[in-house]
Formats: sequence, C-alpha cells, structure tokens
Amino acid sequence: MRTTKLQFQMSVDGYIAGPNGEMDWMTMPWSDDLLAYADAIWKPVDTIVLGRKLAEGFIPAWEAGPEGEDQASIDQMNNTPKVVISRTLTESPWRNATVANGDPADTVGELKARSGGDIMVAGGGTVARALIAAGVIDELHLFVNPVALGGGMPVFPAADTARHLEIVHAQRFECGITGLHLRPKR
Repeated sequence: MRTTKLQFQMSVDGYIAGPNGEMDWMTMPWSDDLLAYADAIWKPVDTIVLGRKLAEGFIPAWEAGPEGEDQASIDQMNNTPKVVISRTLTESPWRNATVANGDPADTVGELKARSGGDIMVAGGGTVARALIAAGVIDELHLFVNPVALGGGMPVFPAADTARHLEIVHAQRFECGITGLHLRPKR
C-alpha cells in the first residue's frame, strides 16, 4: 500500500497560518540543507492531495513558475497529478488535477489502494485535519519555524484524547527551521 505523507510549515505553537490566514511569518528562503531534505521527502511522491482553497493559490502559483524555485521543483509540482478535495467544484479548472467531492478519508483511502508512489497531502488545513482525525496519514513532516503566533489555523484537529506520535527523525536546519518526521502510534 502507498504511503500518505503530510508536509506543513508551522509555528512552535502548532499553527500553519495566523489568525487571519497570514503566512508572512514563515522562514524564507530555505537553506540548502532543508531544500535537500524536502526534495528527498517529495522524490517518491506521484500524487498531491489539496483542498480547494489551497489549490486555488497553489496550482496557479506553481504553473507561473515561482521566483526563486529551481526548474526541477517547478516541473515536479506541475507534472505530478493532483486530487483537489472540494464540496463546491464539480470539475477541475486546472490541468493535471481532478476533483473529488467525497469524504477526504475515503478519497485518500481509494488513492492508497491503487498502485503507485507516495501521496503527499499539501493542505489545506481543513482537509489535513480531517485526514489526521481519520487516521489515514502515515507520516507527518512538520517544519517548525522559530516563531509563536498565539492563535490561528492549527495543524491538528481538536480531539477528546491525546494523539500519540513517534519521532522518526528531528533535524535543525541552517535557516533556523527544525524538521520533525513523525508517525502516528497505532
């Protein structure tokens, strides 16, 4: 079965966006050691899962070839098939992207049952939290920025019980970000 990964930049207090959706707090540019680490995570990925809101910015930004990104990364993001989970879209307005209207966990479960490489959940927050809550994420790759926001969009969904995670690897990068590779304890 395929591995489902989730990758987010986050604050030390667990937010992926500020109270008004701000993302200007993220450490940029990434250092070469973090870029190499992220490339290794993405190398086996052949499907990207996105929520509609994120897809509306993510897909056009990569199609435009973001400044400062190397061509190999731009090509990977544009050429990797995407599944956009949406309650409102009925068809994809983007090339190389399909729309799934069902339950996010069912959609990812169907993708996992197919043959292929890894699946990367790139966001958005609502879809990611639903997938974490449903237990379909196999690996979490969290890039912790040295900033506390005090509020905003959390990485993890509210839960009645603690979510136990196993640290597979932790690494501090030259740009100040700390990478955490985690797996849910099952």
